[in-house]
Amino acid sequence: MFHQIKKLSLVIIALFSIHQIGCSQNSHVYNHNDTLRGSITKERAWWDVTHYTLKIKPDIDNQTIQGVNFIRFKALKSDSVLQIDLQPDLKIDSIIYLSQKCKIFDEGINAHLVTLPNVCKVNSIYEIGVYYHGKPHIATNPPWEGGFQWGKNDYLPYISTSCQGLGASSWWPCKDHQSDEPDSMLIEITVSKELIAVSNGRLQNVVTESSGDKTFVWVVKNPINNYGVNLNIANYAHFSDEYLGEKGKLTLEYYVLPENLERAKEQFKQVKNMLKAFEYWFGAYPFYEDGYKIVEVPYLGMEHQSDISYGNGYVNGYRGSDLSRTGWGKNWDYIIVHESGHEWFGNNITSSDIADMWIHESFTTYSESLFIEYFYGKKAGSEYNIGNQFHIYNIGTIIGDYNVNKEPSTDIYWKGASMLNTLRYIINNDSLWRKILRGLNSEFYHKVVKTKQIEDYIAKSSQLKLNSFFNQYLRDLKIPSLEYKFAGKKLMYHFVNCQSDFEMPIEIKINKDSLWRSIKATTKWQKFKYKKEEINALSINPNFYITSKEIK
Repeated sequence: MFHQIKKLSLVIIALFSIHQIGCSQNSHVYNHNDTLRGSITKERAWWDVTHYTLKIKPDIDNQTIQGVNFIRFKALKSDSVLQIDLQPDLKIDSIIYLSQKCKIFDEGINAHLVTLPNVCKVNSIYEIGVYYHGKPHIATNPPWEGGFQWGKNDYLPYISTSCQGLGASSWWPCKDHQSDEPDSMLIEITVSKELIAVSNGRLQNVVTESSGDKTFVWVVKNPINNYGVNLNIANYAHFSDEYLGEKGKLTLEYYVLPENLERAKEQFKQVKNMLKAFEYWFGAYPFYEDGYKIVEVPYLGMEHQSDISYGNGYVNGYRGSDLSRTGWGKNWDYIIVHESGHEWFGNNITSSDIADMWIHESFTTYSESLFIEYFYGKKAGSEYNIGNQFHIYNIGTIIGDYNVNKEPSTDIYWKGASMLNTLRYIINNDSLWRKILRGLNSEFYHKVVKTKQIEDYIAKSSQLKLNSFFNQYLRDLKIPSLEYKFAGKKLMYHFVNCQSDFEMPIEIKINKDSLWRSIKATTKWQKFKYKKEEINALSINPNFYITSKEIK
């Protein structure tokens, strides 16, 4: 998703998995509500969600909703008190367990502690129904400041949701923490007969109610993160296609406003190119059972699982602009590529804590340059990645604060992408690099992970010691700088502005030498001796994300 930067020239903020610009770590004062929202509380830890059945009916005239979420779960320990999350302005009417009403105690502003009539037995399956109603949080600047969006297309309703960061509990009751995904989900949305309601997964049925309203029943067969669940309502036009990919036929479904149907049919031809490139780099699309879908929305876009939200105006680039300023970004639709990249990083591989959102955003931002490389060559992909570095503000570490639901800074996008590109050049084996990217999506297929698991997998697969590298780029604000000086036929060099144990191989050129030469730099002075001529100029491969300074 994206984070928003206020200046128009930085409209870039690109990305969609998107949120508001943050400040450096440790500058925020956290409270009890942050802990309840962002940590694995005692009332969350003992049970595991296996299935959600969410039934919802919007009252469009009054901009309210009512519904029920049947939460099926497995008891990991014996206990009877659960934490259910639902944000203010939405009221829980009742929570039913085996036809009995449960006691509810409100803890903080979002958390509701529910006491079941009896203690649950380990490894047994249970289900509660959470009935609720109210006026959901209204999106003020979606998707960065998301929520429910009530609008109109001509005279008909045009409604959508976006809630990354804000949380799914802004519009439906759930266990609102990224560490626990349901194994599957059913979503029912009831609307008036002239409208179509679109959500995640596949459309299983459309039921005509006695009132004349229609209920659209969507089935998700794969695990899904809470913020990836969404709702879209409009008088959509629909068309479909299919893609023959690594796992066979993948259905492609498109829901767009009727007046944009022909433009969409042309623009969305790019989806097959996206799938071709990303299946090459990352492995099979992770949700063949649920299909692939794009739905037009009244905001820029979001990576809702198997249900990509699209609002890029049917133009290439990011709303027509090239974020990298290299020209490469105008050859493809940014929202199709970026938001779909999240199907692999964010939806397939999901971080257990929002502090580790670099796993979603760094890899997906980097995927843009891989898309370019697939069609235009490695040099083009490299130029695009390097061009985007002027969006790096170094305003916060890539890893954020844990257990408080606080997103890191926008540097998880472009700084994270440059970190990954640097890592590729450290490994210096493109076949192995591709194998690692595909291996991540295989090893952690449909899983929730922590940063250390990603670090360990890459280190083991590359057979490199990467602790100092990851500590520097993920947990430190400083960008390593290579200080160097010439002494006759010797080049003296070392790293500064970094952690004391930082070390990294880099590639250099001396004078007009056409070959990149690899040298290993640490924080201690080292020397490189050139035999043929005096050294008086140095070039560093720009694919290594460092700075440099000559010492006279």
